[in-house]
Amino acid sequence: MGWTRRAFLAASAAAIAQAALPFGARAAPPASAAGARQRIVESFVRDNGFHGVVRLVHDGRVAFSRAFGMADIEAGRAAAVDTLYPLASISKWLTTLSVLRLVDRGQLDLAGRISDYLSGYRADTGARVTLAHLLSNMSGIPNRFDPKADPGVWTRPYTTQEAIAAFCSGDLAFDPGTRFDYQFTNWVIVQGIVETVTGRLFADAVDSLTLTPLGLPGIVPRYTDDARERVAIGYASTEPLVRKMFPQRVYGLASGGYCGRAQDLIRAAHGAYADGFLSDASRAALSAVRSAADGYALGGRVRTVKIGARSMPFAWETGNTEGYRSLLGHRLDGRTSLVVLNNTSLSQKTIDLFADALLSTL
Repeated sequence: MGWTRRAFLAASAAAIAQAALPFGARAAPPASAAGARQRIVESFVRDNGFHGVVRLVHDGRVAFSRAFGMADIEAGRAAAVDTLYPLASISKWLTTLSVLRLVDRGQLDLAGRISDYLSGYRADTGARVTLAHLLSNMSGIPNRFDPKADPGVWTRPYTTQEAIAAFCSGDLAFDPGTRFDYQFTNWVIVQGIVETVTGRLFADAVDSLTLTPLGLPGIVPRYTDDARERVAIGYASTEPLVRKMFPQRVYGLASGGYCGRAQDLIRAAHGAYADGFLSDASRAALSAVRSAADGYALGGRVRTVKIGARSMPFAWETGNTEGYRSLLGHRLDGRTSLVVLNNTSLSQKTIDLFADALLSTL
């Protein structure tokens, strides 16, 4: 049984109604908001066989934090609140933070074109595609990375620039800025631009620009030996037990190559949207939707969430790769952050509906 919209509505209504009962009501004693959250989480975990971590912070306090199930079923390693999970496309948001830091330093410009930064890129396309097009997945650059057609691609140690030449230099599929197309190739090019303007490997640049300033030592590239040893195992299914994990390559780091813990993501969100990390202009650009139909801004989505009688804007960063699913929802006024991390291929829609139910209790 999945976490359907009907189940979401029923759980939310029941929990909130229960919390609102007057003291002494015959149906049951009053329930706190914490009790309502607990019931919603328990229902979600039971109905979906959830493995992973849920962490909710509101008004500076941890409102809920708990791990469920297993991080490694074969080894019998239980999930813990500090288990390392792949962040998948939340990596794009971290990449965007780093790019905006370079914008604030005058080293990059959102209106700058690929050809302004990568002299070896094809001139016709490079002169038309801007950095903002890449960060919003609206470049029109097709994806030629195809492991199904060429399984050997996983074993080739491309540098970022070699990967750009191999996968990211095709003819435009549409005019830049006219359509949303969620492609890996955009982010390989962004990675190459960051490496070129900083003169550093991408991981080193992001560490100095974003991870260290925000105090995030727990967010690390998945391709490192340390991460491979500690990360939760990804599964396509648990019955039967089927692993779903792909090799990690350095040139894919900007798109989806980081892993981290729930508390790291909470800290990242609060730091990124606080005064001082980005300029006012860059922080506004980070949350300005560029593809209305997809709710996509730069490096992630923005959506409204119903909390009580109010609809509040949230940065809504999601990740979906192999057997991993991730969510970072951060209320743009800084009052609330929610992280859900999963390693058993739960659908993103199911996670979103659960998140809406949990946030509705605040």
